Amino acid sequence: MSGRGGGSRVGNGGRGWGGDQKRNGGGRGGGGPPKRPRNNNNAGDDPDDNSPDDFGEDFHDLDDQIAAELAAEMPPEEYEQLTAASTETINEATMQHWRRPPVPPIDIHNDSMTLQWLDVDMTVGKRLERNPAGGRVPGASAGLVPILRFYGVNPVGNSVIVFVHGFTPYLYASCPASFVGSEAPFRKALNDRLLADKQRGGSRGGGGGGGTEMSDLCLGTTIETDKRSILGYAANGNQAFFKIYVATPNLVPTVKRVLEDGMDVPGFGRLQGCLTYESNVPFVLRFMIDKSITGAGWLECPKGTYAVRGEREKESHCQIEVDIVYDRLIGHNPEGQWNKLAPLRILSTDIECQGRKGHFPEAEKDPVIQIANVVTVQGTSEPVLQNVFTLRGCLPIVGAQVLTHDTEEDLLVGWRAFIQEADPDLVTGYNIANFDLPYLLRRADTLVKRAPKLKVFKELGKLKRTMATMKDTTFQSSAYGKRENVETTIHGRVIFDLLPYMFRNHKLSSYSLNSVSAEFLGQQKEDVHHSIISDLQNGTDEDRRRLAVYCIKDALLPWKLMEKVRFPHSLPHSLPPSLSRHHYQSNPSKRRLSIFSSPIISNNNP
Repeated sequence: MSGRGGGSRVGNGGRGWGGDQKRNGGGRGGGGPPKRPRNNNNAGDDPDDNSPDDFGEDFHDLDDQIAAELAAEMPPEEYEQLTAASTETINEATMQHWRRPPVPPIDIHNDSMTLQWLDVDMTVGKRLERNPAGGRVPGASAGLVPILRFYGVNPVGNSVIVFVHGFTPYLYASCPASFVGSEAPFRKALNDRLLADKQRGGSRGGGGGGGTEMSDLCLGTTIETDKRSILGYAANGNQAFFKIYVATPNLVPTVKRVLEDGMDVPGFGRLQGCLTYESNVPFVLRFMIDKSITGAGWLECPKGTYAVRGEREKESHCQIEVDIVYDRLIGHNPEGQWNKLAPLRILSTDIECQGRKGHFPEAEKDPVIQIANVVTVQGTSEPVLQNVFTLRGCLPIVGAQVLTHDTEEDLLVGWRAFIQEADPDLVTGYNIANFDLPYLLRRADTLVKRAPKLKVFKELGKLKRTMATMKDTTFQSSAYGKRENVETTIHGRVIFDLLPYMFRNHKLSSYSLNSVSAEFLGQQKEDVHHSIISDLQNGTDEDRRRLAVYCIKDALLPWKLMEKVRFPHSLPHSLPPSLSRHHYQSNPSKRRLSIFSSPIISNNNP
């Protein structure tokens, strides 16, 4: 796949070569020259400055997601054949050992469905035909509608994805006193303007229609009189506001532009320079605010309000898929029985590459020779499985499964099958965000020309036919300076890199994995210098075993460090570790502040 991910450079901080250096990140960053931000939000810019050519972060991210899904477009027969081929060299007993516990019987009429959610994103799709709880499904009645997807784990350890339907995007706008009572003509005038923009091709996205074929883009308007702006001082107390409901989230910034430019409302005159409120709150966050859903908290689908999808209807690799209308979904605060963690599956991984002498490994030239994996379940004190995928033969290792491969292509295909069968919720490691994961994705891009079976390698997330994506990001602050990173999105899986965590939370003389492990764990890496990795790979099975033990230790130490710093024990009390399509974790403080740069209003209540 080309696109933004295909052009990303593999990042490395210190630019040193080999084993420990690749995980050090020693300098001020890595990952290549930064690309121009898509929304031009450089430090100090107004993040709410949505020009006609800038539909805002929310729909840009949706564009990326749809691009990732379209990249996986291939004939169903070819997709099924390639997916099946990835497990041909792995026996059923091995895959069974990797898998989650089986799904117990589900009685939708008498049992609630609960899950701790870790990731959320948005897509567009067909309207839900039937409300499982009875009654009408809210939202647009035709065309494509926004659908939220919450990925999580239930109390027994099954993976769950909840499709939330019917939540309608909206914003507020100031309503002059002379326009009170204009709801119907205002809605019609605004809808006509949006349709005209769409027919002209308007701005990016065809005027904000998002591909929807419908006659109603503005679904409704009301006038709210029990609220007031918190921007400045209002001596008169409550004010009047339009509350404007639209068909898709990308229409929100379009409505903002239309109202600021001005439009005529028959019977009421011209509405000019109308100030909008809460117009840049991302759709996912808007839903969380309205439903009081806390990050990484527990969700409940009450009995009789949800439907479970059959195998043929599934869109993901999750064990359970659920459809529910948004007003029935319950978000619990992390208190009492909900102040707990689900049995999350945590994968710590590490790769080794056979670089050329004197050169830092490059995905276009240097092969991946080993991938080590340590899988743990939250609440257990020891890993539930350890394995290593090796290129060429390797002697057995006590306590670990060794899977040897004759070709690098087979190694990568086997690892991809492992990811889908093991189905981790959280992926960790040391500098995996800037090195290991981007290297694997770019290496697959390099090899796919001679190995078509790698076409589905980048389907590492929980969604079928949806590829992982990469893009360059920049983090800058007075405390940490400027860091350039590679942001990898794997749908449904949270990526938690220990290296940036250590940078931001601990003052250390060295941030190499060796030094940090010695400081916090009293342990160190195996004694294998990066300069002999190629020699070990080209040696005997015993030599490759020595390298494999080194690789497994490099995967094990990050998990031990994560336990030491008590992550993910603090998850229920934090913002989401990943809001997949918004990536608040890249700069949490800036994201939380920027959403309020558009004025907000409040109820006139104590």
